[in-house]
Amino acid sequence: MNSRLAPKRSNKAETAANSEGLDSADWIALGLSALWLFGAGVFFLVLPQPETPGTGADPVRIIMTVLAIFLPVALILVGAAAAKSARLMREESARLQAAIDAMRHAYVDQAERQPNGIRQPLEQKLDEIVRVQKKTEAALAHLTAVNARMTAASLAGSGEREALSGPKKPTGKPELDQPSLALGSMPEENAPPLTAADFIKALNFPETEADKEGFRALRMALKDPMAGPLVRSAQDVLTLLAEDRIYMDDLAPDRARPEIWRKFAQGERGRAVAALGGVRDRSSLALTAGRMRQDPVFRDSAHHFLRRFDSTFASFEKEATDAEVAAFAETRSARAFMLLGRVSGTFD
Repeated sequence: MNSRLAPKRSNKAETAANSEGLDSADWIALGLSALWLFGAGVFFLVLPQPETPGTGADPVRIIMTVLAIFLPVALILVGAAAAKSARLMREESARLQAAIDAMRHAYVDQAERQPNGIRQPLEQKLDEIVRVQKKTEAALAHLTAVNARMTAASLAGSGEREALSGPKKPTGKPELDQPSLALGSMPEENAPPLTAADFIKALNFPETEADKEGFRALRMALKDPMAGPLVRSAQDVLTLLAEDRIYMDDLAPDRARPEIWRKFAQGERGRAVAALGGVRDRSSLALTAGRMRQDPVFRDSAHHFLRRFDSTFASFEKEATDAEVAAFAETRSARAFMLLGRVSGTFD
């Protein structure tokens, strides 16, 4: 900072010194004025003047003569003053630019020494995303542990019942070549079938931590062999999109009619289903397209999610009503599908 400010002080002192004395423009103006006055004096005092008979001292002639002598001198002095003012303005502008550069360098140096001052909002947002992701992972781990405990308890109960019942009595029916293993039924087999409403609610994910119905639907969907893979894939994609601050609640895509969704489920592509790419947020589209090109993990997750969504929705559409298809299209997972589908050209 001191090395940058030292030339400015010297330039300022030099400018003050020059402004107090006479510079080159002043000396040139004085020289031209003296030369003009010398020539005018020679013209009026040395050279003979023609006399007009019958005329005396004419005031108008005297005034014109004085103007002819002193007006050029005044113009020379005005030009010199203008040149000096222009030079001072150039020096002041250069000094101001140097001060601005010094302030910019000082700000950059301070930002480099204290990066937390400018990165704090971004770091807070990233920390929030990490906390949300950890909560989601903890919830899934809890669900997995509960599922494992239920499976182990079922297996243990089946073994105990077989041990207490003792050996089976022979019957007249012929036995099969390969006896069936008494492993008991899996929890997925005992669980009630997943309804369309719960499936839609699971794809939208719980609204808050207190959304009990959302978590109940999510647990049921994770146990379902058809809905579980799609829900897990959607969760991965939404988490990756959140890293770029792309949230499905911020998107407001154009709504497509249920018949267009049905055409897509039945295999139609191109202009007939182009309305499904109704995401108009340019920032989200640009960030997602850049992530697809640069991040192979994100690209693989996105393509996996698109394939899962396509196959699962094709099965769901066969038994769903138009109202259920419309509700399905409003979920966060469907919005992610519309965003990724448009970026990857699925609707082209």
